[in-house]
Amino acid sequence: MVGPALKIERLTREAFAAFGDVIELEGAKHFAINGGTTERFHDLATVDLGPEGGRTLVNVFRGQPRQLPYEVKMLERHPLGSQAFIPLKTTPYLVVVAPAGELDVSKMRAFVSDGWQGVNYAKGVWHHPLLALDEV
Repeated sequence: MVGPALKIERLTREAFAAFGDVIELEGAKHFAINGGTTERFHDLATVDLGPEGGRTLVNVFRGQPRQLPYEVKMLERHPLGSQAFIPLKTTPYLVVVAPAGELDVSKMRAFVSDGWQGVNYAKGVWHHPLLALDEV
């Protein structure tokens, strides 16, 4: 896939809104539960299974670090539902996306997570598989 060099943007809810949700604690609705021993961060992403027969599944991924500059050679999408990634470590990683619909590489964007943020790709959004940076 040949496309433009991507400027890496800071991952924010506003900048990523066209591609799905940023899953983060900052600015989230939250309240105490379990007698005050636990803080619940509520409704952080929209899980979309759509009417086409998608189903919920939970996976854990362990990504090997990539070196920059990195050449994007493929993107994938999931037409039956959204897909969420939530990091288990506080290591920044890259998110490369393009809008749903016919793939237009001129509309690809790259974001860097602060390490605490996850993403929920909206149904049909093009995205690169996990792009870990500094460590596994």
